[in-house]
Amino acid sequence: MPDYLPFNPHPRAPVPLPPPLACDSQFHVFGPRERYPVRPGAAYEMPTATWQVAKALHATLGIERGVIVQATTYGADHTVVLDALEGLNGRGPRRYLACANAAVLVERDDAYLQKLHDAGVRGARFTRGGLGISLSANEQARAFARIKDLGWYVKVQPEANGIAEQLAAFEDLEVPVLLDHMGRADPSRGDADPSLARMLELFRRGNFWVMLSLSEKLSKTGAPWNDVVPLAQRLIEAAPDRCVWGSDWPHPVSVKQPPNEGELLELLYRFAPDAATLHKILVDNPARLFGFQTL
Repeated sequence: MPDYLPFNPHPRAPVPLPPPLACDSQFHVFGPRERYPVRPGAAYEMPTATWQVAKALHATLGIERGVIVQATTYGADHTVVLDALEGLNGRGPRRYLACANAAVLVERDDAYLQKLHDAGVRGARFTRGGLGISLSANEQARAFARIKDLGWYVKVQPEANGIAEQLAAFEDLEVPVLLDHMGRADPSRGDADPSLARMLELFRRGNFWVMLSLSEKLSKTGAPWNDVVPLAQRLIEAAPDRCVWGSDWPHPVSVKQPPNEGELLELLYRFAPDAATLHKILVDNPARLFGFQTL
């Protein structure tokens, strides 16, 4: 299993700080390995990145809400996420929710799913095939039915070459569908990119959302990632009420040094045309999609 680079150990606060109740809509937690063993056949393992470190990161960034996304590293065993939710929320108001890996919908029983829901899981992520968890058409159908019963959203991780060819399986769903990482559209292709074209088409259906994330890996030019700005602005223009932002900390499977999270938030500020739109992306939209406003 290859070694991947750890997160930047010295995050800085963005200038300015984000608005109150800003949400990091995607981050992960890993390890320690002796407590959370890696599943057999896992495609990758990351250096330890605990919820305690994530909590300190968010305090530095001015982030007050977050969504933990289960990594394929642990498959259907969500112990690491359950423990993180308990640790981050404590006995106070629930500021952290989570997104399961879709494998749990076909590998675990209703009691386990209810346990996840009660803890704050509100969605399930269908990961790209290269990460080692794939569902058959029948398994997908079963998973979709269970998601609908639970009142969860669907999250789709794009393949490395873009999300366009994956969307046929999800386009007719009636639940919210969140497309990760700006669909991995190629920023150098503009509107000619097929993934961007499909996302713009699906936005018209009203239940498709997009995650503004992974800029550092989508960029062809490198920091400060100027080439990604028009792509993100195109998505925001098309669906300003259905865009959310995620740090993707600790940046799984990074072969280059992950960026400073303060710089990623400042990049988001460049995406958003005004303060009202930024507030939607960081506060209003995630509150509505994930259910923070009902807590």
